[in-house]
Amino acid sequence: MEQQAIIALAIFLITYGLIIAEKIHRTIVAMLGAIAVVVFGIVSVDSAIMHHIDFNTLGLLIGMMIIVGVTAKTGLFSYVAMVAAKKAKGEPVKIMIALAVVTAIASAFLDNVTTVLLIVPVSFSIARQLKVHPFPFLFTQILASNIGGTATLIGDPPNIMIGSAVKELTFMAFISNLTPIIIIIMLVHIPIFIIMFRKKLQTTEEYTRNIMNTDISGLITDRPLLNRSLIVLGLTIVGFFLHQTLHLESSVVALAGAFVLLLLAGEHAMEDALTKVEWTTIFFFVGLFTLVGALVDTGIVSDLAVKAMDLTGGNVAASAMLILWMSAIASAFLDNIPFVATMIPLIQEMGNMGVSNLEPLWWSLALGACLGGNGTLIGASANLITAGLSAKEGYPITFLKFLKYAFPLMLLSIVISSIYVYLRYLL
Repeated sequence: MEQQAIIALAIFLITYGLIIAEKIHRTIVAMLGAIAVVVFGIVSVDSAIMHHIDFNTLGLLIGMMIIVGVTAKTGLFSYVAMVAAKKAKGEPVKIMIALAVVTAIASAFLDNVTTVLLIVPVSFSIARQLKVHPFPFLFTQILASNIGGTATLIGDPPNIMIGSAVKELTFMAFISNLTPIIIIIMLVHIPIFIIMFRKKLQTTEEYTRNIMNTDISGLITDRPLLNRSLIVLGLTIVGFFLHQTLHLESSVVALAGAFVLLLLAGEHAMEDALTKVEWTTIFFFVGLFTLVGALVDTGIVSDLAVKAMDLTGGNVAASAMLILWMSAIASAFLDNIPFVATMIPLIQEMGNMGVSNLEPLWWSLALGACLGGNGTLIGASANLITAGLSAKEGYPITFLKFLKYAFPLMLLSIVISSIYVYLRYLL
């Protein structure tokens, strides 16, 4: 291995190790790693900007963050959560399932980190009124956010990255290929959630009445803005369905929706909306794209692709199963975003080496990376965000407690996904 490749690999591994250790914020680590590969001359600034940093992914994330930030100001998400609680007649188990379903659906069309940030505070309020422990609500919402986020192009960052890298995988392609299996997986999980937590969610009729008597009329704080937000959000989603027909990148659709909404919301909303953008996440992506670009430019990714081809003999079925299970296990213990950033060029290289049908490999990567994030507390950003919110409320979620409940369910979802991938694409 030549010197540049050794330096690139060393920087990548050190950066990855520091991200896993979580002693320093992952965005700082990723950006310092990216700066290092530029300083050592492995990747030039021009190459990073022109070839490696995926502005379609970044634009899509920024656009959706702005839309959700403006919409959240109207109180819509708190209103929906409380309506779901009332529809469940104030019964804790039914509320748990209702909020999980709301979280799954919302995560399919919004970033799942944003979804849990909006739903979790309402869950604490409901748990306090019912005098029950909030863990069952939070746990089911974490799993539902990662499951629901797998269903669409815009639901989870790994899907956004895959869709941006492979232009043939449109918004409709993600829905037609992933949404059916995600619905099945969610339906399998619901009765398991009930069995796991029904004894932990016991309350009295008095506390149940508290939920039913809660006045939700004041939760919508800005109805004119809500109407504008829903119209723009609806048009944006329609734009995602039609983006290939319109010959527009999904990022253009998201950014157009975001700035039309800012225009309708008024200039006063712009600065506040831009502060709601998770710039730490955006710069994390910039750093990762540059780091992975160094592995591509030095030939490390192509070498790994050769080894993967040797291992599977170029067989599509074997390659798909290897990617599905490797992605799931790796994403359970590593952040799935850097893992997917590394896997995308590897799969592309396998295509250059003679694997003609890459579609099963892409869907396997999406399913493994997104669902694998449910395996441990550090597997996905939504998990860590929810755990942080829970700790602030005085209910810390330990790594082992989450692992005990989550890892078997993650394995179950991957077994179901394996059967689906084999029957639909490989049989």
